[in-house]
Amino acid sequence: MDDTDVEQVTLALLDAATDKDSEVQEQVRKSMLTLGKQQPDKVLTMCQEYLLKHPKLAVSHRVVILQTIELVVGCRIDEISYPRIKSIISLASDEMTRTKEVIPDWQQAASNILVAVGNKHINDIMEEILSKFQPGHLPHFFVVQTLANLSDSNVYGMVPFLNAILGTMLPMLSIAKQDNMKWVFSSALCHFSDSILEYLANLDKAPDPTVRKDTFSSEICAAFDILFNNWLQSRESKLRLTVADAVGSMCHLMASDKLEEQIPKLIPAILSMYKKNNEHYIISKSLCQVIDASVNMGSRVLETQLDSLLFALHHQVSGPVDYNNPPTVKNHNEILRCFSLLANSFPDRLLVFVLQKMENSNERNRVGSLAVLRHLINSTTSTMENKKLMILTSIRQPMADHGNKVKKRVVQVISAMAHHGYLELEGGELLVRFIVQNCALPDTYQRSQKPTDPEEVTNEALRSMCDNTLHLLTTTVGQLAEVLWPKLLYYLTPPQFSNATTPLCKSLIELGSKMKNNQEASFNIDFKQEVNLPSPQTLMIRMLVNAAFPFESRDHGAPSLSLLQILSTNIHPNTEILWEKEIPPLLSIIDESTAESLDKKHWDEKLLKFLSKTLATIDDDKWVCQLAAEATRYLSTYNNAVEEKSFLYRFIGVTLKQCFNNEVVKKQLQEILLTARHNDAVEREGVAMGIGLCANSHLEGTLAKLDEFGKSDAFKKSPSIFNLLKERNDVEVEKVKSTLILCYGQVALNAPPEKILNRIDQDILRCISKHFNTKVLGIKVETKDLTMKLSLIQSVGLIAKAISVCVKKQGYVFSRKQELITVMLDFIKAEPADSMRTPVRHLVMTTCANLMPLDPVLSENESFDLLKVCVNSVFSLPPETHTPEKTKDEEMLDPKQKKALYKDTLAALQELLKSFLARDPTPDGLQSVLKHIESWLSSGQDYERERAVTTTAHLLAYYLDNLTVKNMVSFHNLGALLGRLSPRCSDPQLAVRTAAVDCIYSLLYIQLRYEGFSLDYKDEGVDSLLPLKERLENPDHSVLYKTCSDLTKVISKRLPQQQLTTFLFMLFEGLIDSQANCCRASSVIINTLLKNRGGGLQELVPEMLEVLHGRLQSITEEQVRVAAGQTVLILASQHLQIVINTLVNQPLPFDSWTSEMWMALGADPIIASQILEMVMEKLSIMAPYVERESMMRGPSTKMATNQPLAMTCGLKELLLNGQSQEPAVSLFPQLFSCLVVRLGASVGVLAPKDKNAKHAASVHVAGVATDALRILIARAQLDEVMKRLDEDKAWDAMKEANTHINGVTLLARAMAKHAGPRLPAIVECLCPSLNNIYECQRITITAFFSELLNHHVVTELMLIDVLMNNMMERISDPCCSVRMLSVRGLGNIAEGSPEKVNKYAKELLAAMSSGMEEKDDPDKLITLEAMSGLSKVLLYLDKKNVHLLVVYIFMKIKPFLESENDEIRCASIHLMGNLSKFGSGEPVFKDQIHNVLVSLLLHLVDPNPQVVKACKFAMRVCAPVVGSEQITTMFQNHLHEDKSLHYGEFINDLTKYLIQDFPSMLNFYHISVIQFFKSHWPEVRAGAAMFIGFLLGNLPEEHFSHLNMGTITKGLVMLLQDPDPVVRVKAAEAMGHFH
Repeated sequence: MDDTDVEQVTLALLDAATDKDSEVQEQVRKSMLTLGKQQPDKVLTMCQEYLLKHPKLAVSHRVVILQTIELVVGCRIDEISYPRIKSIISLASDEMTRTKEVIPDWQQAASNILVAVGNKHINDIMEEILSKFQPGHLPHFFVVQTLANLSDSNVYGMVPFLNAILGTMLPMLSIAKQDNMKWVFSSALCHFSDSILEYLANLDKAPDPTVRKDTFSSEICAAFDILFNNWLQSRESKLRLTVADAVGSMCHLMASDKLEEQIPKLIPAILSMYKKNNEHYIISKSLCQVIDASVNMGSRVLETQLDSLLFALHHQVSGPVDYNNPPTVKNHNEILRCFSLLANSFPDRLLVFVLQKMENSNERNRVGSLAVLRHLINSTTSTMENKKLMILTSIRQPMADHGNKVKKRVVQVISAMAHHGYLELEGGELLVRFIVQNCALPDTYQRSQKPTDPEEVTNEALRSMCDNTLHLLTTTVGQLAEVLWPKLLYYLTPPQFSNATTPLCKSLIELGSKMKNNQEASFNIDFKQEVNLPSPQTLMIRMLVNAAFPFESRDHGAPSLSLLQILSTNIHPNTEILWEKEIPPLLSIIDESTAESLDKKHWDEKLLKFLSKTLATIDDDKWVCQLAAEATRYLSTYNNAVEEKSFLYRFIGVTLKQCFNNEVVKKQLQEILLTARHNDAVEREGVAMGIGLCANSHLEGTLAKLDEFGKSDAFKKSPSIFNLLKERNDVEVEKVKSTLILCYGQVALNAPPEKILNRIDQDILRCISKHFNTKVLGIKVETKDLTMKLSLIQSVGLIAKAISVCVKKQGYVFSRKQELITVMLDFIKAEPADSMRTPVRHLVMTTCANLMPLDPVLSENESFDLLKVCVNSVFSLPPETHTPEKTKDEEMLDPKQKKALYKDTLAALQELLKSFLARDPTPDGLQSVLKHIESWLSSGQDYERERAVTTTAHLLAYYLDNLTVKNMVSFHNLGALLGRLSPRCSDPQLAVRTAAVDCIYSLLYIQLRYEGFSLDYKDEGVDSLLPLKERLENPDHSVLYKTCSDLTKVISKRLPQQQLTTFLFMLFEGLIDSQANCCRASSVIINTLLKNRGGGLQELVPEMLEVLHGRLQSITEEQVRVAAGQTVLILASQHLQIVINTLVNQPLPFDSWTSEMWMALGADPIIASQILEMVMEKLSIMAPYVERESMMRGPSTKMATNQPLAMTCGLKELLLNGQSQEPAVSLFPQLFSCLVVRLGASVGVLAPKDKNAKHAASVHVAGVATDALRILIARAQLDEVMKRLDEDKAWDAMKEANTHINGVTLLARAMAKHAGPRLPAIVECLCPSLNNIYECQRITITAFFSELLNHHVVTELMLIDVLMNNMMERISDPCCSVRMLSVRGLGNIAEGSPEKVNKYAKELLAAMSSGMEEKDDPDKLITLEAMSGLSKVLLYLDKKNVHLLVVYIFMKIKPFLESENDEIRCASIHLMGNLSKFGSGEPVFKDQIHNVLVSLLLHLVDPNPQVVKACKFAMRVCAPVVGSEQITTMFQNHLHEDKSLHYGEFINDLTKYLIQDFPSMLNFYHISVIQFFKSHWPEVRAGAAMFIGFLLGNLPEEHFSHLNMGTITKGLVMLLQDPDPVVRVKAAEAMGHFH
């Protein structure tokens, strides 16, 4: 390659170095660097010359060139000639110092060159720089900066010069007046000092090992004086910091005496800087170096500065550390280093200072002191060894701090102390207590609030940290086991540590299991000897109560049980084997549950059973008595956790049950009743359950104690037990009575059955009524305190339960039953009707249901009242979701509680009603219950209907299950009940629907039983109702009504004749039901019933037809409309001619009633056929539209004629009737052809304007024809055709003018693929219309036929000749679109019937050739079709038919390769590929391929992806013709349409093969490529630049003579100025290959 070309390219790149696009800039730099690496001397020369020639070049441009020089020098320093090095040094030096003012970017770039050269040629550099560093003259800023940077990058080269440099520099310091010069000198001195120290630290590697520190001392001291005494006081903070940095580094090089002399001034000066500067890191770093230097030389003066130093350092260390801001972190670490250095020299003073600061209550001070203390404990272990006790004492002060920030630091210090043996010392246990206390912290409450202080430490964060610390102390610090075991047990029982239970248990489990496994003696705990430990009983109590609430206090249940298992022998020696068996299954239950899923009742029972087994196994009454006593004492610790306390009462009950000492039992019962907080409902229930459990073993003692406790004198005003209680707890007497009432109920339930019956009246009920403070017998009950009410209801229910268990074994008349029921009803009546806040209703009804089976039986009036009150009280309640206004006294229930309360209440009502039926299971008994429910069945409120129907279903099912028929009885009211319930089968509420079916099922079976069928008789019809429920789950109306219809058929079979009238009467009422769904269901049921059993009701039909028109307009419910519409079918079939004439003249568009009538016409196949033939005949002879000239002289508009349009609309509606299928199928070819022709004549046509109808224009003329065609295809059951057309969105395409041809093509395609056998008749019907005068119809039919030729089915059906002849005729049609479609059709034969191609070869080639030459083709559409068609045809033509035309066709195609129309470009390339097989072996064809190869290669990056695919195809199939095996293989491996191509790599490889296989054609190729430098597409221009670049990069020296380098260079230089940045990037990249 000629040098001038490289120069031209380099010059162009230098010119483009500041291109406005950053990617271009980057590529220009890369290319310059590439050229520079290949020819460093040449490129460096050009860069130098460029700078010299352009002295006024913009600074940014100069900088880029200087940076390029630096990069080339940096990586090719060894290859650059010495003269060039000298001239570069000279150039860089000149650039750097040309102007006296400082221009950083420019001068820095020049300085960097000198530093880069200085890594190898330090002497030459120093010679140059020192010439500009003369004594007595202030040097240029960047001369000093360069020296500083050189001392960094080449330590060993520079240090030998530093003595001299310092000598020259010293006098300059005193004449430097400007801040920037002072800054650069200070910076240089800092760098020099660091370099000298590095040199001295690595003398073994240094070139001159004789260098000593004192070599530089005097110069450094002199410089120090100026910097310290003069410059450190500057106003400019940046300068001050740099001076401080330099001073710090220089200290190490100063003579000891000089440094000693300066310390008293130096340290205060540096400390004072903290106030003046925000950036503290540099100051701290400098201070640290000063302290380090002072300590190293054993300074005595340092101690005098100690106080001020410590105060300043402490102030710094107490500042906030932002871990997202590295300088603050670095500053913090430097300060801590200072403390470490001072601690080694002045340990006592330092520690006293830090500990005093820690006593200060200021948070920042404390945090800072703690950070230092932690650092000292960890880093200066030996120094701190004898200070441990002092530190232990002092840490107590910050431990009392309330702030979490301080606590966090304390925890960190404790953690450090633990690892260094502090916790074993006296007072260490306080530190452990501190950790545990903070493990027990509660959550921080305001979860939604974000902390304003980023450093805030939340309770959660501190707690988590303490958890981890406790775990670490347990597992990693071995010697701490004695400190922690068993002392940690102390913290398990006080309530204030409850939140720490989980981590405590985990640590104790870890310690205990290790000791147990190692059989250490210390594992066994002597509870008497150990101070402050809870007793084994208290531990067991606490752990089991924890276990009862396993997901409270951070999931403490499982750890508590696991710890209990570890401690088993320590609790009691007998428990070990039992607990090893029993505890793991309990742990599994916790593991598999969540707080929501755990069945709490079942879980509590398991734990109490576990307790019971444990006590039996311990078998030590003294131990059990102590457990009971301690449990009672422990009750008060749960005063703030009532659920836990309630469980503990039951725990005590189980314990007392197994306690044999009656005195202890009495004492504990007395204690429980005395200390219980009777105001709390949960606690009252807990007390009662506990006392009930105790009564199982101690019935006499328990009743005696309750009686004694409740003696009447207790309620007198004399000082009694209740007064004492009142004084102590402010307990209301009523609440205490409530507790006692509940106790009696629980005693009755839990006492042994054989002992309880004779106690109920005398002991239990007597005491209860006494405490309820009223005489029940004969006196109206006053409703009292709610608590007492609830306690009474519950207690009576429990007693009734207890009696019913006992009476199975012995008879019993419960004389007080009616009185108790009356009391209960009064309670319900007193409840508010509009809300349910208390369980009074639920409990009363459960209690009444428990009382019902007991003798004696209630009277009729009593029963009526009870039912009426209970049903109305429950059904009238508002829905669960209703939220009543909150009154002052009452608390709102949460949604979960409310849901449970509603569910329980409804269930209780149903149980009560069943208990009534059980007493009288007859139709009258059923009626007496249902009469209270009937009025609710059709309520307007969903929730009321749901309650009523589901309750009815429950009752009927229960009635059926318990029915025994002794004689034939009429089941009266069956019809009425069915009439009320059957419309409910389509109620909007699913629950109502399914319950209604259950009701009907039960009713029909009850009827069968009364008819005399046996119990095991199964009726198929009735049994078929139950599967209907599944269908009812689908809210779809049609499913619901079909289900109603099926249900009616069953009812009509089973309904006795005498009940039919009542049933229908009820159903007609159902038509005006509150629910629309049920109105519709009523109509369906009526219709079905009339079909099955309406023989005697025919006289109603004429009346229904009279009102039909009015009803059709007023019925809004669709289902009812349909039911009425069935009658229209009969009417229409009787008056055909009149109906047709009327309907055709209806205004357009048809209203919904007219449409419904047209639809009815499809019901009778014979009549439908007559109508269809009549319509087709009219459509074929009537004009489809009239042309209207535009008023504004624009194009004329087409206006549809009225009658054909109305007939098309009618045809569409008629076909919508499913019964029109038979005539539609038999006339399908005629109807299809008629509608396709009609569609052709409708596209772009406007609807007629009717003066009477304002909205007529809203008819879409083509849309109506499309809809009719669509319905016809559906009627003919061409499902696959429909599916295809819907997927392809063909219907929308067909009706719009701009997409009509595409739509018709999709229609033909679907018909050919999925309805082939129907085509011969359709083609026959369509052919005559090809000669129609209407151009639009010819286009539609030609498009249809053209697509048919695309499918082989036309050959199979022998339609090919007819279609081909039609296409040939249309080639000369006056309409351009028809000609285009006929060319398309001829091309399609290759796809559809390739075996026929050669038969029509002559005609096809002639048609395609003329198509490519079409003159009247402004959009080149015919040309495009001709090329695409020829491409397809060529695949199947014999060589002999094409052979002579190959080159002729090739020449015709070539102009289209660069067409700006994407489709034409694509088609021409594709065609070229398909021509290749006819030219193989022809030298002429090979030349043609080489002629266009460059074009194809460059269009591989064409902006159009289809053109790219076409290029890949064409190149792949032409590959064998190219004449190079390597290129052929490459094309075939890499050019796949669906695979992506790495274009750069591909072109790079290709140029290598072109050079190898076609060296003689290189000239032709590069000239062809250069022509594309001016291409229309930027992608192609960029591709051409790449091509040339790789060609040059891969070209051996000897081939350069083939290329015109001047043209290439000129072209690339031009592209480097292209408007598109992508092109400029590629041009710059190509230039990188000029070497």
